[in-house]
Formats: sequence, C-alpha cells, structure tokens
Amino acid sequence: MRVWRSLATIGLVWLGLGLSWTNTGIGQATGIGQETGQQAKQLDRPTTVKLQYLLSLPKGYEEQESWPVLLFLHGAGERGSDLNLVKTHGPPKLLEAGKEFPFIVVSPQCPAGRWWESFELAVLLDEIEDNYKVDKQRIYVTGLSMGGFGTWALSAYQPKRFAAIAPICGGGEPMMTRFYAHVPTWAFHGDQDNVVPLARSESMVEGMKKVGGDVKFTVYPGVGHDSWTETYDNEELYKWLLEHKNEK
Repeated sequence: MRVWRSLATIGLVWLGLGLSWTNTGIGQATGIGQETGQQAKQLDRPTTVKLQYLLSLPKGYEEQESWPVLLFLHGAGERGSDLNLVKTHGPPKLLEAGKEFPFIVVSPQCPAGRWWESFELAVLLDEIEDNYKVDKQRIYVTGLSMGGFGTWALSAYQPKRFAAIAPICGGGEPMMTRFYAHVPTWAFHGDQDNVVPLARSESMVEGMKKVGGDVKFTVYPGVGHDSWTETYDNEELYKWLLEHKNEK
C-alpha cells in the first residue's frame, strides 16, 4: 500500500512539473517550426485612419477648376469627439461668424488624449485631394499651440507638399528644419506666453535661418498664449499664403 502511495505521489510530482514547464513556456521558447537566429522580415498591415473634420468649400466652388487648401490644426483644448470645439478659435471660428475664405478649409479634430500625428494628417490631405477640386501647388497648413507643433512636424514629414506654413505659438525640432527650409514660413508668438515659451518658436526660426530658410517671425509684445486671435484676424496672413505656390 505504501508503495502505491509513493508511486502516486511521484506521478503527481512529475505531472506538476510538466504543467509548470508548459505554462511557463520554457519548452516553447523558439516556437514550433520557427527558425532561430536573426531573420529579415517585413511588416505589411493596413492602418485605418479615423479623423473627424470640418470642411468649408469657398463661395463659387463649382465655377473654378481648382482651389487652394488651408489645413487648420487646433490646440490641445479642442481635442475630443465634439466637432463644435474646433470652432472655438481660428478659421473655423471666423467661418462660423460668416467670414468667407478663398480656400477649401479643412479643420480636423484630434482625438482626446492624443497629439497630432503627421501620417494621419497626410492621409486626410490625400482624401481631400482625391475628392475635391484641389490645387496641389497651393496647399497651406497653419495651427495654434499644439497645432503649431503639428504644423512644424507635418512640414518635416512631407516637406514637398506645402506651398507655405504658418505655425502659431508652437515649436519643434530645429535640426529638422533643414528638410523644409525651402517652404516659406511665417511664425507667430507672444513674448509673455507662459504655456509655450517664446524660445520654442525662436529656436525653430533660428534653425530655419541657419539653413537659409525663407522665414518671417512676428512677436507680439505683452501678449500671452493667445497669439492666434490677432494672427487669424489679420488679412495679411491670408494674402501672404496665397502669394506662394509650390513649384515641385
């Protein structure tokens, strides 16, 4: 009887060890049928991009063969799923008040808890180009605060796409300006900004200058973070944008 109990105990111990071995995956470290060593692989998975956006077609849209595009990137406070938030500032606010622009105005909304992703914005512009009467030589991007950062980043991501950019109280990586030094740039910032320091725009402008970039810089004395209201109320900004054409 004691012999049988001993054998049973040994069997249970071995069963436990087997389960432990299997559960920890030690015996499956390399996987069945997989080669060891470093192998060349390729990732090929489709990516779905979902962005809500406001679209405004200019008056007389059907009467003209093509139109310039103005892509507007809002700030962090307008993120989420309520598109009405996008109308808080900038061109969408002015459009809501009845202003007319000589552009197709595209104003996407960044989802909550995220920042602008350049590849998503590029896909959005592809969608606009495919479905509307777009002058591909006159695509402009502007944005405020988080959208200012997004404007600099998108220019680095697709430096040959834009005819001109206008980042407001943003910033980025100065070393990247070498890739879009040819893109006419007009940057704006308030010298009393305590949210995004003036130095963030200054460093980008200096980066552009070092590589011979075409850059203008407007600093508003005594103005805090809201340097966008005066900027977007200024008709000279829109005239300046339209003076530039991408000769790619």
